Amino acid sequence: MSREKIRDIVIVGGGTAGWMAAAALARVLGREYPITLVESDTIGTVGVGEATVPHLKAFNNLLGIDEADFVRNVQGTFKLGIQFNDWNRIGDRYIHGFGAQIGQPLGLLPFHQYWLKARQLGFAGDLGDYTLCTVAAPRGKFMTPASDVPAGSPLGNIAYAYHFDAGLYAAYLRTYSERLGVRRIEGTITTVQLDPDHGDVASITLERGETIAGDLFIDCSGFRGLLIEETLHTGYHDYTHWLPCDRAMAVPCAKAGPPTPYTRASARPHGWQWRIPLQHRTGNGYVYSSAHCSDDEAAATLLANLDAPALAEPRVLRFTTGRRKACWNRNVVALGLASGFMEPLESTSIFLVQSGISKLLQLFPREGISPVLVQRYNDQLAFEFERIRDFLVLHYKATQRDDTPFWDQCRTMSIPAGLQDNLDLFRDSGRFFRNAEEMFAEISWVQVMIGQGIVPGSYHPSVDQVPEADLRRFVADVGTLMTRCADVMPTHQQFIDRFCAAPQVAA
Repeated sequence: MSREKIRDIVIVGGGTAGWMAAAALARVLGREYPITLVESDTIGTVGVGEATVPHLKAFNNLLGIDEADFVRNVQGTFKLGIQFNDWNRIGDRYIHGFGAQIGQPLGLLPFHQYWLKARQLGFAGDLGDYTLCTVAAPRGKFMTPASDVPAGSPLGNIAYAYHFDAGLYAAYLRTYSERLGVRRIEGTITTVQLDPDHGDVASITLERGETIAGDLFIDCSGFRGLLIEETLHTGYHDYTHWLPCDRAMAVPCAKAGPPTPYTRASARPHGWQWRIPLQHRTGNGYVYSSAHCSDDEAAATLLANLDAPALAEPRVLRFTTGRRKACWNRNVVALGLASGFMEPLESTSIFLVQSGISKLLQLFPREGISPVLVQRYNDQLAFEFERIRDFLVLHYKATQRDDTPFWDQCRTMSIPAGLQDNLDLFRDSGRFFRNAEEMFAEISWVQVMIGQGIVPGSYHPSVDQVPEADLRRFVADVGTLMTRCADVMPTHQQFIDRFCAAPQVAA
């Protein structure tokens, strides 16, 4: 470990991860710590992570970014959740919506416990009828939280995320970072030098011969992991057994009508297809298992299911889902694809970059790099990855589909013990307990489990203390409230046109 105080920080690689790291470190640490980012225009970035989760708003707030300016510059739209089509059975559909809770609680119990009994008695609608995001999204409605509504109104607490062009977001953060003093160097790295005494990364050398030394290196070099893996040989935990997709075929297409305020994830014979609407185009991709589907077949499936003409040739991305055995090794911290990859099913890639940056800042050493801080960082990132992994595995495991070998494999595979415990508990009586500060809360787990056909056999006994007439009225009132709130919301397109429309450009 480094024996001296950290001074010079070197970020290897740009893209979304590199410029998020540069922006946050420069904002929080100030100019006391010189930051250099090295990237090459000849090395492409993956650039398919165009959907996010609500946590990104907090990151942008940390940077002091104006939301309307950000959305305009990244050709952004807004996102209330993800619509899942054909995941449990062909023809099924549900929305995993954002928010703090489903419906409204009564007493100490969450709303879904009362919904379970109401459903058994035959007077409850779909679970999605009782949360504002899941009511508004399919109707194409959107607004940010209102300040002029009564306390407790769902309109005052609307959770949302963004869709955006990842390349434009990186460029936006580059401009921001350079204003704060971050130095960008264009060049291709040819060699990495290690400190002969301690084994830390001492410097990197560019193709033209320039050497750049540093005390702390942030590896944002993508899947290759130039520092964390190729140089330090950190190792990798492979999650392919539980998440069998290892390819993604991506292609943009022309804009087709007003943008939906949600991401769409449609199950296909050998994986699933994403649809992400932006202001100037639509992003699309097919995530699939190469053991069950050829690249040519994947491209044909993707192109056959576009809303509008493709704007480019499909390109294939190869990956192995999993994480590094240590995201912080010696004086190298890996972020983004260099740290691991969770497939884009729940839009967690950019969140994991944000989480890694946040934890690095929380554990940033005052003097030399401390093994205690490094271990705590790695433990926290391992927990984050594994809990997200289990949530993603849930989507594949909880299916009744057996129409293709891929879905039959997913339906019958063994799963992590912690996930199995969660499923067993929920099947018993609809109970779920969040594990510490894991990313996905009760609302997410319950919506996906119910949406994919995991219906509990019973409910919490305290629900029976509510008379049936009162239960009927309570459930109906919550549904009516959500519908009325959605009624007064503008359309997604109207909101964008009024507050953050981007300049018209060729897609």
